[in-house]
Amino acid sequence: MHRVVASARAFYGANPLHLLVLLAAFAVAGYAAFRVGADPSWPWVLIWFAGAVIGHDLVLFPLYALADRAARPLTAPARPRRVPVVNYVRVPALGAGLTFLLFFPGIIRQGEATFTAASGLTQQPYLARWLLLVAAMFAISAALYAVRLGRAAHAGRVSAAPSPHGEEQMVHGQRE
Repeated sequence: MHRVVASARAFYGANPLHLLVLLAAFAVAGYAAFRVGADPSWPWVLIWFAGAVIGHDLVLFPLYALADRAARPLTAPARPRRVPVVNYVRVPALGAGLTFLLFFPGIIRQGEATFTAASGLTQQPYLARWLLLVAAMFAISAALYAVRLGRAAHAGRVSAAPSPHGEEQMVHGQRE
């Protein structure tokens, strides 16, 4: 069995599980295209999709790449052994942006009368719940960062201790 996986990996260039997931993704995309193609309004779906791709690639991506580049000096580690904070800010910010995009109509109460007529509920809690979700994402990220800082500090104290043989210790490729 190991030889089969190794030969498949050598032929494909990656784990066979990668190929299986990729084929499943293509199957789901094909099914979605088939379902949308049967709808008479498929040209509008195609226009919306193209607009979303263009809007992201030509407008949003340069904006958040610029914001990331501008924030790098603020999050650069002062010492080489320090844990970089950049991903602990990026991930919850991305989560906040995506959930805002997803729930934007509810947050700004667009179509409130239609929503209330269809569901019997109001859009009142959308903003508060989104803000709580964003606060939770940043709080979890901050807690994970604190744990990571604690581990790095502990590892720095352990590796800075003199060795029993009187040799210098190496920490992240640097002599202490």
